[in-house]
Amino acid sequence: MAPKTQLGSVLVIDDETNIRRTLALVLEGEGFEVVGAPSAEDGLALLARRRFDAVMLDVCLPGMDGLAALEAILADDTNLPVVMISGHASIRDAVRATRLGAFDFLEKPLSRERVLVSLRNCVQRAKELDELATLRAEHSQRTSVLLGESPAMESLRAQIAKVAPTKGRVLITGESGTGKELVAREIHEQSDRANRSFIKVNCAAIPGELIESSLFGHERGAFTSAVGRRRGHFEQADRGTLFLDEIGDMSLSAQSKLLRVLQTGELTRVGGEQPIKVDVRVLAATNRDLETACREGQFREDLYFRLNVIPLHSPRLNQRKSDIPRLVSHFLDQVCAENGFRTKPIEEAVIARLQARDWPGNVRELRNVVERLVILSDDRITLQDLPGDDGAISGGFSGDLAALFASGTLKSFRDAAERQLVRTRLEENAWNISRTADTLGLERTNLHKKMKSLDISRPGGES
Repeated sequence: MAPKTQLGSVLVIDDETNIRRTLALVLEGEGFEVVGAPSAEDGLALLARRRFDAVMLDVCLPGMDGLAALEAILADDTNLPVVMISGHASIRDAVRATRLGAFDFLEKPLSRERVLVSLRNCVQRAKELDELATLRAEHSQRTSVLLGESPAMESLRAQIAKVAPTKGRVLITGESGTGKELVAREIHEQSDRANRSFIKVNCAAIPGELIESSLFGHERGAFTSAVGRRRGHFEQADRGTLFLDEIGDMSLSAQSKLLRVLQTGELTRVGGEQPIKVDVRVLAATNRDLETACREGQFREDLYFRLNVIPLHSPRLNQRKSDIPRLVSHFLDQVCAENGFRTKPIEEAVIARLQARDWPGNVRELRNVVERLVILSDDRITLQDLPGDDGAISGGFSGDLAALFASGTLKSFRDAAERQLVRTRLEENAWNISRTADTLGLERTNLHKKMKSLDISRPGGES
């Protein structure tokens, strides 16, 4: 008979050997992985070394009791579901356990069906929390999906379809803004880890002194601000996917530790001694030439070969301009929905003009331009709403503002923009100070001060 699919891992902490054995038989028969511990101290040691989907915890234990252990467990991981079990607990114990955050409370003798229902609910809750974390990350970071029918995109999708079901590590290369994260997410979604966490780490955004703690976690007291134990991104991604974006910006020290984890499947938290086993698929991305970085001693060659098992390249937008109409349509719907607008029609001439442009910022730049068009246009997007041909560089400004946008300081740009706005409003209101002040949301005296500071004078008269 074929073994059942594993539903999740359960740590059973109970000093009675028969209880641990019985629960193991019942739960393993249903497809759970079960690990037993005879004391709270042993259970906490196991939790420090690996991740479980649920814990079954006896209230009455030798040494540290179950309620104290419950507090310690949830202090380390508030999302870990803990089911309390007891044959002698009082109502007071049950109430306290619930207030501390226990997921459920079961009385001995344990009912087989009641145990199975409770643990299935635990695993479902853990899955929902993982999905919620992923959705939140997507909401804040994801701006598109992998769209396009150009030959470059069709080829990329075909490669993803071959790579995703395997365990092979993938190095995704490409310029900034080409959608390397979307490629990584697509690999995750098509893999057998799709129902597990997808954890993204931007290696360039984490200070060098914190990258190791971020990736591998730390123990309490490992450094000044380490007030408690913290699970790193590798542990959070256990049995899921870890996406290391901008891997080329990782410090050599962190590269060395990452290489060790990839080789052994074990990590050690900063300040810790116990190795922790993890099962993580690592995907990495970079816009740097890592081969050159290896030759220059800025990137470990052995790590490069570990990561670059399967290379994928995310094409530049200028290499797939036939996809621009589809991308524009998608971004229009997305931006309108985000801002509560009705979907705005866009003239074909605008799309043609967008296709003719160069896009040094790639898909990310295109989305920014579409967002600006949606927000600044009226009911329909026309050529008049489109920034000039220098808009991709100057942000849609012209003349002095465009030059300042390209190379000026923040103060010089701000002063020039304010001067242009104030003068335009004054001209629109025939230099009527009161009306202009109302239009700009200023007091009349404040407008006079602003005009003086910006050196604005009424032509042929006083300001």
